[in-house]
Amino acid sequence: MPSANKPMIAEPYRARLEALMAGGGRKILGIVGPPGCGKSTLAEALLDFLGERAVAVPMDGYHLANVELARLGRASRKGAEDTFDSAGYVALLRRLKTQPANEIVYAPEFRREIEEPIANAIPVFPETPLVITEGNYLLLDHGHWEQVEGLLDEIWYVDVDHSIRRDRLVKRHVRFGRSLPEAQAWVASTDEPNAVRIEATKSRADVLFNWEGE
Repeated sequence: MPSANKPMIAEPYRARLEALMAGGGRKILGIVGPPGCGKSTLAEALLDFLGERAVAVPMDGYHLANVELARLGRASRKGAEDTFDSAGYVALLRRLKTQPANEIVYAPEFRREIEEPIANAIPVFPETPLVITEGNYLLLDHGHWEQVEGLLDEIWYVDVDHSIRRDRLVKRHVRFGRSLPEAQAWVASTDEPNAVRIEATKSRADVLFNWEGE
């Protein structure tokens, strides 16, 4: 049984994954949705199902460092589309798509406890058939982001009730150091404008994944 905080991967989704991976070769599955929808949790549940056949490479590893966000004057908007190294993320996806059989590709990850990306933290082995990448902006149609969709074999959009999603975000921000009023203000001023932008891309996803878990 899945844990209470992970979505059930129903049989139709399992069958879709197996069909995606059929025929051999490297496949990349994108998971997209607004902040707090449960992208990372879904990725973890998929990894539980697939085991060593998959690895997760989150887009959040391409957050710009806090010192760079401060230099650019974007620290108060951390999480917006221009607070990531989108060109670097696209370059990683290209490497993963054409990974040589004798090469390990190292991807960065984002550590919420320090609010910073960590380089070379995730090894992707050439024999791993599926890479799962999750992030907010996989379906944007401008800038470097517009190249992402063409590098993914399938994209799932995680859809969840907005009140549940906002409540999760407030709790997350409090858990990582903000006061409740600070968390609520950040969600309203930063997370929600991003969510509106991301939701406008939903129609371009291959699959809508609906769930109400934490």
